[in-house]
Amino acid sequence: MQTFQIDLFTANIAEVEISYKNKVRPADRPKLDNSNDCADIFRRIWTDTLEHHESFYSLMLDRANKVLGVYRVSEGGTTGTIADPKMIFQAALKCNAAALILAHNHPSGNLIPSVSDVKLTEKMKAAGVLLDIPVLDHVILGIDDKYYSFADNGNVF
Repeated sequence: MQTFQIDLFTANIAEVEISYKNKVRPADRPKLDNSNDCADIFRRIWTDTLEHHESFYSLMLDRANKVLGVYRVSEGGTTGTIADPKMIFQAALKCNAAALILAHNHPSGNLIPSVSDVKLTEKMKAAGVLLDIPVLDHVILGIDDKYYSFADNGNVF
């Protein structure tokens, strides 16, 4: 088999580097068994902005539903944030995730999913099917430890 090398700089080609570093032993990773576990984990990793502006996060899980890592997808304004499916699945693929849990907050405390929330969740679920990385839930965090789980409420899942 013939090998070849290219000087990427002189060929005007960008080098793509993919990195994932997990320093947590598998035995020490939190395991998620239900939506309450998901909400608890998200509340621990969320900053103090839960009541200030919307943010979007994803948790990447292994086959045993143990957390491989968290990815902060976006920080938004008081009424919304952007969640780009390409960026979310890029992070999931990077760490070889077996499944995803999505979450965002509603600073108003209103836990009812918006039409946009439902459409995004449907889109993410379809992408997960295509990539064989199922989206297990989408959690909306409110104030006073309240949350809404799409999976618990039969929406999309």
